[in-house]
Amino acid sequence: MKRRDFLKVSAAGAAATAVASPAIAQSSPEVKWRLTSSFPKSLDTIYGAAEQVAKYVAEMTDNKFQIQVFAAGEIVPGLQALDATSNGTVEMCHTVSYYYVGKDPTFAIYASVPFGLNARQQNSWWYQGGGMELGNEFFKKSNVIGFACGNTGAQMGGWFRKEIKTVADLSGLKMRIGGIAGQVLQKVGVVPQQLAGGDIYPALEKGTIDGAEWVGPYDDEKLGFAKVAKYYYYPGFWEGGPMVHAFANLEKFNALPKNYQAILTNAMANANSWMAARYDMQNPAALKRLVAGGTQLRPFTNEVLEACLKATNELWAETSAKNADFKKSIDAMQAYRSDEYLWWQVAEYTYDSFMIRSRTRG
Repeated sequence: MKRRDFLKVSAAGAAATAVASPAIAQSSPEVKWRLTSSFPKSLDTIYGAAEQVAKYVAEMTDNKFQIQVFAAGEIVPGLQALDATSNGTVEMCHTVSYYYVGKDPTFAIYASVPFGLNARQQNSWWYQGGGMELGNEFFKKSNVIGFACGNTGAQMGGWFRKEIKTVADLSGLKMRIGGIAGQVLQKVGVVPQQLAGGDIYPALEKGTIDGAEWVGPYDDEKLGFAKVAKYYYYPGFWEGGPMVHAFANLEKFNALPKNYQAILTNAMANANSWMAARYDMQNPAALKRLVAGGTQLRPFTNEVLEACLKATNELWAETSAKNADFKKSIDAMQAYRSDEYLWWQVAEYTYDSFMIRSRTRG
């Protein structure tokens, strides 16, 4: 290349850089958001997913987009996280949508409902099966947009002071259980109580409630339930694969630069995987410790499960008859569930069943 031509190219490149630099700077503004969690800091995995989001976002924007995470109660109580995001008190929250069934039972479907989807199926429906589009069509009515931001996997059925052998044993039982699952169990005699995580232990200790469910061995051990209840039941059929959501205020999210929207979206997807993997790592050791300490593991009987399935189907029919949003969402979820289990029974279930039998044989 001739020297004169080289100088022309260099000058053109310098001019392009001079034009591009301000544009880049404008697309990377300083942004500071607040995120309120529905969970206490002591529950490091379910709470920790929000901290992971903040960490990823800060690292991917050279700290230009910062999200400050607040535990339940620091700004608003845990069960008011969605309201605080909807009305703009904070820009984001990290919560479980079934906490808000008092507003509309449709909220529960996108987290978990009794006899719903397992964790992988819930993610599949959300990301690939139309669940995200259907969910955000509904969430828009509350001025928020939802993102998958964690999954606990199938949960345990809870801690009880007495054994639960028959449906009759559920009659009059005061149990901490969240959301729409409480409405199902109410049909079989349970008196449901909705309490935030930090309030469960004292209520169980004082006898204000007779039983309680939270998540699974790792969190339940941290919360100390084994000290005040002996019997630990499984499975939590109302939470086969509950999705935890991050909700952002719709106007605030739409006002972000497109690259920040993409960064935030991907940070939450990363945290979604992080939480599930972390619970899968922590639960086995916690379960061993609980059993070694005297916890009595018990499966729910088929009688109890069948009665609760019947009550669930009755509730879906009743609710669908008076709530079009619920009917649209529950019909879509159940159709997806049917196809998923058609596949699951072929390979996944067969493989897992064989491996579990092999393990018990040593």
